[in-house]
Amino acid sequence: MYESRGLYTGEVDNQARRGFVQARSLLYVPGDKRNLLDKAFSRGADAVILDLEDAVVPSQKKIAREVMSEWIQSQAARASQIWVRINADSPEEDIAVITAPIAGVMVPRAESALLANVDELLTLREDFLDIARGEIAVIPLIETASGLLSAASLATMPRVVRLAIGRVDLAGELGLGVDPEGPEFRTILLQLVIASSAARISAPLAPTSTDFRDLDALSESTEALMKLGFRGRTAIHPAQLAVINEVFTPTSEEVHRAKSLIAAFEESTRQESGVFVGEDGRMVDAAVMRSARDILSRSRSTE
Repeated sequence: MYESRGLYTGEVDNQARRGFVQARSLLYVPGDKRNLLDKAFSRGADAVILDLEDAVVPSQKKIAREVMSEWIQSQAARASQIWVRINADSPEEDIAVITAPIAGVMVPRAESALLANVDELLTLREDFLDIARGEIAVIPLIETASGLLSAASLATMPRVVRLAIGRVDLAGELGLGVDPEGPEFRTILLQLVIASSAARISAPLAPTSTDFRDLDALSESTEALMKLGFRGRTAIHPAQLAVINEVFTPTSEEVHRAKSLIAAFEESTRQESGVFVGEDGRMVDAAVMRSARDILSRSRSTE
């Protein structure tokens, strides 16, 4: 799967990562707060993002790197659930905190040249750790106009398994006079869904909600984002996790119906018919099956 010599190119990596397990919830944790890091996996998040960017003031970045380096080494059993959000202007120093295998890095203000540089740095890090090249994945965080225009291209770059968006940062750069959490942003968000589907990578992560007190509003907005094609969401506070997990977890009724549809479709296929009429009287074809398989995939990821 991976090259044995030279830089990792990722030519087959994105193909292999189509089955990437989609975390429903990813909790941001300040990288300089060891006490919060030690509690991170007890909060209910599917994965954690050790934050070296917004959550850490410039004067604390060096300390944060030291804290994170030590903490990552102590979490070998949780490697597949750990992500690191680096800084766009210091990728080399930040990637050096990866002292043991982890799931991947989140790259803010993601653009093609930056992701190419991160790919090279991660290859060197993997060699240092003596792990397979390409093992550490990347989630580009779309926060610039250039990044948004390049979303389809970024989705196909080496290591990229999922896209995410920094809605407030992007709204500020674009000079939009609208609420970045309002419906006006729907068209922009949909671009990530389309780019992800075209690249055949995991569905994108929904943007963070900065209001962690209004959980009803969080549930409503997360439901809307799931209908738009998102399949997970980042959180800045543990209180948001239960809501996010619930929204992105299929109900038992949805799972039962999906299994029934797939079984009926497979039987129809054996009888050399590509379509059949479901219990609700509607025509069922391969397109409907994709939705059913998505439900089963999401249900299995929580088992």
